[in-house]
Amino acid sequence: MTIRVVIADDHNVVRKGIRDLLSDEDDIAVIGEARNGQEAVDLATALQPDVVVMDIAMPEMTGVEATRKIIVEHPGTKIIGLSMHTDRRYTSELLKAGASGYLPKDGAFEELEQAVRAVMAGEVYLSPRIAAGLVDEYVRQPRDAAPSVFERLTAREREVLQLMAEGQATKEIAATLHVSVKTVETHRRQIMEKLNIYSVAELTKYAIREGLTSIET
Repeated sequence: MTIRVVIADDHNVVRKGIRDLLSDEDDIAVIGEARNGQEAVDLATALQPDVVVMDIAMPEMTGVEATRKIIVEHPGTKIIGLSMHTDRRYTSELLKAGASGYLPKDGAFEELEQAVRAVMAGEVYLSPRIAAGLVDEYVRQPRDAAPSVFERLTAREREVLQLMAEGQATKEIAATLHVSVKTVETHRRQIMEKLNIYSVAELTKYAIREGLTSIET
């Protein structure tokens, strides 16, 4: 049986590298590529892949949010997350969203083929470095550690914050999310009140720090 894979990453070089790597395997076929989270969701619906290799920080919709949507709509699809982030909050949020695997980008090419086959066999695949870090950070994490953005904001608020951080104006966000301008303004106010952050510049910094956007600092 051929394993059908979709690659979701906003960097062309990364997508090409993953495609070239997986294309060398006789039993794996790359059937689609997405440049952002929304495209990943759309391709999952259109192509029904067995596995989606998902970057975590992408424009328009993060890999975590895209994973949630895909798992709800297509529970048979396996998700393997890729990220520059290796700390526990990213790993745990992705796994809670329904992913079956997590790899650091700098080690993905050595492990990806193994991860694809593992998740197709019904296993959860964590890179050894990720797994070790997950245990270590869990042990060392203070009990009063600040909650992550995934705990502080709703899914819709996270979407609005990401689009704000990516420079979209209120009307653009409303059009992207297919809601009214008034709804976006309400979400924006709630975001600021929950985070106690009242400037777009500081909200942008927060979104980058929390991994909601791929904008470079």
